[in-house]
Amino acid sequence: MKKTYLVAGVAAAVVLGAAGWWWFQRGGADDVQYRTGKIERGPLQAAVAATGAVSPVTQVTVGTQVSGQIKEILADFNSEVKAGQLIAVIDPETFEYRVRSAQADVDAARAVVMTAQANVAASKAQVSRAQTDLAEARRTHERNLMLVSKEFIARSEADKSNALVNTSLEAVKAAEAQLGVTEAQVKSAQASVAQRDAALAQARIDLARTRITSPVDGIVIKRAIEKGQTVAASLQSPELFIIAQNLREMQVEAAIDEADVGRIRGGQKASFTVDAYPGQTFEGQISQVRKAATNVANVVTYVAVVTFANNDGRLLPGMTANVRVVTDVRESALKVPNSALRVRITGVEPAPQAQDATKNAAAGAAGTGASAPNATEKPAAAAPAAPAAGGPATEFRNRLVKELQLDAAQTEKVDAIYADARPKFMQLRDVPEAERAKARERITADIRARIGELLTPEQKTRYAALVMEAAGRTVTRGRIYVMDASGNPKALNVRLGITDGTSTELLVLPNSPDAAELKEGATVITGTVSAGSAQTTTRPATTGPRMMF
Repeated sequence: MKKTYLVAGVAAAVVLGAAGWWWFQRGGADDVQYRTGKIERGPLQAAVAATGAVSPVTQVTVGTQVSGQIKEILADFNSEVKAGQLIAVIDPETFEYRVRSAQADVDAARAVVMTAQANVAASKAQVSRAQTDLAEARRTHERNLMLVSKEFIARSEADKSNALVNTSLEAVKAAEAQLGVTEAQVKSAQASVAQRDAALAQARIDLARTRITSPVDGIVIKRAIEKGQTVAASLQSPELFIIAQNLREMQVEAAIDEADVGRIRGGQKASFTVDAYPGQTFEGQISQVRKAATNVANVVTYVAVVTFANNDGRLLPGMTANVRVVTDVRESALKVPNSALRVRITGVEPAPQAQDATKNAAAGAAGTGASAPNATEKPAAAAPAAPAAGGPATEFRNRLVKELQLDAAQTEKVDAIYADARPKFMQLRDVPEAERAKARERITADIRARIGELLTPEQKTRYAALVMEAAGRTVTRGRIYVMDASGNPKALNVRLGITDGTSTELLVLPNSPDAAELKEGATVITGTVSAGSAQTTTRPATTGPRMMF
């Protein structure tokens, strides 16, 4: 009996111990555990990804202006051709007969001209004969008048001779009119000859067009015809060949999304890969951003042309290229994991702070000429210290000194320009909100103009590039969570710069109240995890413990 009681007591103790352990573990599991990461400093690149097709810089589609049957093909795929080289022949027989017919028409028209010219000669003879008869009639009439005055002949004879004079005069006019008609016939016949000559020339041109020649030096990358095939030239010339002028200089026409096209500029470096050579990266450069938009299924894209050298000839037209364009680079950026920006903890909000937004905006505009400055680029070590004007202004000023290689006199004048502009930016806080942006832009434009007057032509070119680069940068707002001294999460509103898809740049002004917490090595929350559940970004709702039996 005692043994039975002992076994029962041990069993009850085990059950109660297991229940207590489970209750303890269940209660502990309801406490949220945080995954954390570090704020780091290091290089950061922002890039735009796109796809496009490899194509020659110049390719010519060879067609035909005449219809007929292909008689000969003298060039094939990959054939190297020279400008003017014969590459195909359309059966010329029909066009040869047209030339012969046009030549016969020309000969007939020339014969008509000769006939008309003979008629002119005959008409001239008729005029000459009529003039001779008129002269004879006048002499006869004068003689008859003299005889009538001496009463040797009757008056009627003089009247007859006078009538003959008038008749001869009208005959001369008729002959001259006929001469004019024959001369006009000559001109008409000559015009007909010119018309027939033009028809003959057109027939000869059509005959010459049966010989298809290459318009440029290059290589045939496409042949769309076969021997014996009939081609018909109507409103659109049929495609016979496509000739690439040079396969050593090629390009990729990358389709850039409208959300990213603002960051693409000519001269930017680009890299791309093709499936034919996995693991290999090819380098190129943005040569053009075309303004014509393409809308496919309500997705708007723009074409950015990436030119590159294909000296080894490995890349072929039509290959699909996966393009990556580096749009911005930070050599030493303060960066936070992107996962930290996606965390949201219920009930934890940033503490209200009285921030002077106008001051920050003024510093940014003075520094970069835009409302989107880069506040975390590492200043040039050799540049002298700029006057205290806030992070963005100082950073951009240091970039000017370093990259434009300003001398001591230029640096002093640039510092004076910033010092003169600072009170103007401070006065923006008194300007109505609707007019503040225009006022800031006027001050910024004045700063740029005054700095530009100090620079050499070479420095002005680089300065314009720096201003354009700064104008293309964007600053966004975000929220991250750090652990306070008591181990509880604390929310902070932050300003964000560029991102590479994994990490995002933190823009921290030196006078920011959070600067002490947002520094290299600081711990940020990147997610929350509760036991027995999947990884989440918010704390799940808790319920009371449930007994396991």
